[in-house]
Amino acid sequence: MEPRWHARLADPTGGDEPAVNVPTASAPIGVFDSGVGGLTVLRALCTQLPGESFVYLGDTARLPYGTKSAATVTRYSLKAAEALAAYGVKCLVVACNTVSAFALPAIRGHMGAVPVVGVIEPGAEAACSASRSGHIAVIATEGTVRRGAYQAAILRLRNHARVSAQPAALLVALAEEGVCSGAIAESIARHYLAPLFRADLPGSPPDTLVLGCTHFPMLSEAISAVLPSQVAVVDSATTTAAQVYSVLATAGLLKPAGSAACAGAPAVRFLATDDAGRFARVGSRFLQRLIAAAEVELIDL
Repeated sequence: MEPRWHARLADPTGGDEPAVNVPTASAPIGVFDSGVGGLTVLRALCTQLPGESFVYLGDTARLPYGTKSAATVTRYSLKAAEALAAYGVKCLVVACNTVSAFALPAIRGHMGAVPVVGVIEPGAEAACSASRSGHIAVIATEGTVRRGAYQAAILRLRNHARVSAQPAALLVALAEEGVCSGAIAESIARHYLAPLFRADLPGSPPDTLVLGCTHFPMLSEAISAVLPSQVAVVDSATTTAAQVYSVLATAGLLKPAGSAACAGAPAVRFLATDDAGRFARVGSRFLQRLIAAAEVELIDL
């Protein structure tokens, strides 16, 4: 099936008009990440919205985004948003913390009437609700930490909060390689988490940890094993899915209950920009269901 252009996105330099797409309830939900990490968000979306259909795009040719500049992340993200707009999506879920940190306003400005939901605000809201003391730790990619997106989002909701953030790049590699539990995973998790949860730090240690990268839920067992037992762990995937449900319900864009589209498992179309075989192999672990390489369509951004 060829994509149908329902929207024309503005050129990043400002030469084009904004998108004019008017979303409809029967349209799919677009989900975008730099690679396969966003499949943890897609998994939560499929659970929360079983009657919907999805188009998932992983920009595997350009990953990782976490070490790139804001301008580069924004440029890549607008191309991905344009590609998903071609499928007439009724909502765009930015299932990447780095893109949510750097490019969300630009994407929203170019998607017209199509709602755009990122993962940082839902994660920050869940963390503020979970924390008793107001001291919240965040582990994320270098770009997300450098941008201070979680810090700002948490402080907007809880202005006396204290946020300690730590880049944890090696956890991304572990998740991609499937080394998600056991001694190696726990050792690397401890390497990043021990400085955040030292008992001799001034004031009380964090009582909440935000998994600020969509890869990190894959390592939740190893992360929990090295944390103090009283620390609450926040995965923004579930809270993002709940926000998407709320946004669609408010806009009248949920598929009607009992329609033919609501029968059976959610329909998902997979798009990638490089190496369909690797996307399928690694993505199957993240989505927790088999993805065949033949299901993955290669596109050029």
